Amino acid sequence: MSNVVLDVSMSLDGFTAGPNVREAEPMGDGGERLHAWMAGNGPDGQIDIGVRREVDATVGATVIGRRTFDLGVGPWGGTPWPGIPSFVVTHRARQDLLGNNGGMFAFDGLEAAVRRAKQAAGHKDVLVLGADVARQLLRADLLDEVRIHLVPLLLGGGTPLFDGEQAELIPEGKPVTGTVTHLHFRVPTA
Repeated sequence: MSNVVLDVSMSLDGFTAGPNVREAEPMGDGGERLHAWMAGNGPDGQIDIGVRREVDATVGATVIGRRTFDLGVGPWGGTPWPGIPSFVVTHRARQDLLGNNGGMFAFDGLEAAVRRAKQAAGHKDVLVLGADVARQLLRADLLDEVRIHLVPLLLGGGTPLFDGEQAELIPEGKPVTGTVTHLHFRVPTA
């Protein structure tokens, strides 16, 4: 069965987006720098490219927060991974939406979205996008793993990852360092 995995880039000061998130700047002011490592242009960039390829190879479905969907659907041009189904956690029901890249967006509540995403993913992972939905999944004991790509950057403000949440995470393997430090944790079950 698939795992529900938060895979996220985070600044050293704990933010997954910069301040002033808005339609014109979906990652907030300076937030796009959190994803620069994915291009593999920095020191040891080949390591980063390898990590990115591993992540891409494991994605079977995604669970996305509604705000992340609202801000991301335009820049993504469809689902975050072409052809991969995405389940948007929302209280505002609407019809499914076919993305321009062949992926389908479905809209549902938290538990139903996770259940449907796991079914769609098969033996691959369900990746989580959005700090708020990640917090909800952690509280509901629905999050299995956390992968953090720790970016040597201080944003000074923005969207904190686990604002106010408490959990003990279990390290999985050793950190991998390229341009950023890639960390992997398992979330213990209750």
